[in-house]
Amino acid sequence: MKFRLSLLLLCLWCGVGVAAAQPQRSHAATAERQDAEFGPVVSAYLGYLQAEQEVVDDRASRHQISQAYYRRNSNRIRALRRMTVQIARETRNDFVPELYAVAADEFGTLFDPQPDAKTFHVGEIINDTFRYLGAVRSAENFYLFARLDIYEQAELLKKREDVPPPATTVPAVVAPSARGTAVTRPRRATTP
Repeated sequence: MKFRLSLLLLCLWCGVGVAAAQPQRSHAATAERQDAEFGPVVSAYLGYLQAEQEVVDDRASRHQISQAYYRRNSNRIRALRRMTVQIARETRNDFVPELYAVAADEFGTLFDPQPDAKTFHVGEIINDTFRYLGAVRSAENFYLFARLDIYEQAELLKKREDVPPPATTVPAVVAPSARGTAVTRPRRATTP
């Protein structure tokens, strides 16, 4: 009887171990299939995000960070991953811009003065530096921005230079002063 009970417990223990290992294998297989869908740059960035999540998990298991910090960073990594996959699928391009995921209370880390998140429109350029990509809900709202590269910033500045300045209402004739003499500018006092 003891032998049968021991054998039953051994089988149950092995079954639980196999069942516990099964989701990890399927998750790893899903990640590999998803990485195969993308090029080396996007796959490397997704791998980087996975490594960041492992670091956060490790620090949480060692009680080095608070649960609130763990949740926020895990949600931020999840939001970055979602946006990366979305960009890669939409553009079919093996390129990931420099992404930032910030919560509403963290806008001060990117912007001065802090803008109102309700006024953002997808694709809008903010402070000539960031393009708003959208909001991702991952337990809390994260607003995702892509930093413009130097070529995009140069193109934006060139477009601004090409646009003529708005017309101002400046009088065409300068009125004479109270004594009746014309108003003149002082001469420049530099030698050629």
